[in-house]
Amino acid sequence: MTINVSYLYKFINTSLQNSVNLSQENFTGLVSVLIFLLLVATGVALITRWLHIPYVIGLVLGGLIIPREILPQSIGLNPDVILNLFLPILIFQAAINTDISRLRGTIKPISLLAGPGVLVSAIITAMLLKWTLGLVFITASAVAVILTITDTVSVIAAFRSISVPRRLATIVEGESLFNDAIALVLLNIIAQIHLQGNFSLADGIEQFLIAFVGGGILGLGLGYLCVGLFRQLDDALSNNLLTVAISLGTFQIGQLLGVSSAIAVVMAGLVIGNLGFRKTSASIKVTLLNFWEYAGFGVNTFIFLFVGIEVNPSVLVKTIPVALLVVIIYQIGRVFSIYPFSYLLRFFDRPLPLQWQHVLIFGNVKGSLSMALALSLPSTLPRHDEVVTLVFSTVFVSLIGQGLSLSWLVKQLKLSKPSPILKQIESLQLNLIASKAAQEELKNLLQSGSLPKFLYEELFATYQARIATSEQELREIYNQRIGYQGGSIKEKAYLDNLYRRLFLAEKGAINDAIFKGLLPDDVASTYLQRLDEKLLSVNDDT
Repeated sequence: MTINVSYLYKFINTSLQNSVNLSQENFTGLVSVLIFLLLVATGVALITRWLHIPYVIGLVLGGLIIPREILPQSIGLNPDVILNLFLPILIFQAAINTDISRLRGTIKPISLLAGPGVLVSAIITAMLLKWTLGLVFITASAVAVILTITDTVSVIAAFRSISVPRRLATIVEGESLFNDAIALVLLNIIAQIHLQGNFSLADGIEQFLIAFVGGGILGLGLGYLCVGLFRQLDDALSNNLLTVAISLGTFQIGQLLGVSSAIAVVMAGLVIGNLGFRKTSASIKVTLLNFWEYAGFGVNTFIFLFVGIEVNPSVLVKTIPVALLVVIIYQIGRVFSIYPFSYLLRFFDRPLPLQWQHVLIFGNVKGSLSMALALSLPSTLPRHDEVVTLVFSTVFVSLIGQGLSLSWLVKQLKLSKPSPILKQIESLQLNLIASKAAQEELKNLLQSGSLPKFLYEELFATYQARIATSEQELREIYNQRIGYQGGSIKEKAYLDNLYRRLFLAEKGAINDAIFKGLLPDDVASTYLQRLDEKLLSVNDDT
């Protein structure tokens, strides 16, 4: 049999051309859909600002009215995309904006609530789900773990609409950072129990230790590697690329090594945000923070829009009664977690006010990560499809119900009362921070030869005048209104927080000097002990 070479060439060429054309059509269609979704998100932003409701709630409602049929099947909540792309971005963005000094001051309540608190809440929720819905225990356990994850975006959005104590906001953010990681490890253990059929307590403890210790070591190692590279890179674009590579790469390496990828990204983000950013100029730091703020905002925009798109309105209406029951069930689990552990906290740390505990319970809003984890459950899990539908409906009810009412609840609890003097102090402090940062950037520009000296001196003097004016006003306020013999509780708390940051800075410098061999332990130990006593004497409830 002879082969017509010219005919074969034409056939292959035509096939390749059709394939390229099809690919181009698919790509063009994808771009069109993304443009449409961005326009919807922009419209939602305008409407939510006008109606004074959280942006994420508006996105969910906006997605609900978009017909699923007009979108390609490839557009939607893909669990692999959320877990491997969106989740590392959100965790890293939160971590680099977390102040380690404040996190260190709240590590005890965070550890208690995100560790034993998650376990207790999941166990109680699983038992109630098994009893009320008739789920087998393995399925009920998986759903319970999925519903222990809190959507921090909705909670922080409510906090931004009204003043709340910064310590409470730090606890909420810190608990969310670590309870996501714990829930992912627990869900992995549950999946192994289901697939293997047997599992021991020793195996579970071993997996926990490997996941958390290994994840912590991996995150610290890659974080410090990034800090070292920051010293070599001196432009914002290269630093942006480096942080993206570290955030996504840390997550993937963690999965390959079998450790907690979420913990690894948290640790890497904390190291980079608190140490790496100090090695860069003010302009590069601002660029990095702006880039990651936009990345987090963009990811949340698509996630919450897809939440609304994926929920079938007809199915939602039918499952609302059961979803309301599930919300009550996981809130009962949260109650038996927050109140008892908050009571235990008073024996070894400052107690959490009762109003704060109410916020921690009612702020237990569910989000997109719960939906992604539901989609990632093994298909052989009993009542798999029913469970996925139930989680979707529960998340939707939680986002709308709890998300819309959280701001109202926070206002009713009156967590903090605004102080005119404190507002004035914070405004002057903002002026000092901005002016001194500008002076630092002027010095960098002068040293690099990008700014002539006469212009440097003129601009530097302008900022110095602003600094002198602000410092003079602050001195007058402190002398006249604030002191431990007078002034409001809020103003005293502000000074406590200021002194606390100074004491922590001193302690960090001394420990660094000991590590480098500049100071002997016996000389520094007495001073460090006095610093610890001072830290215990100041408050951090602002």
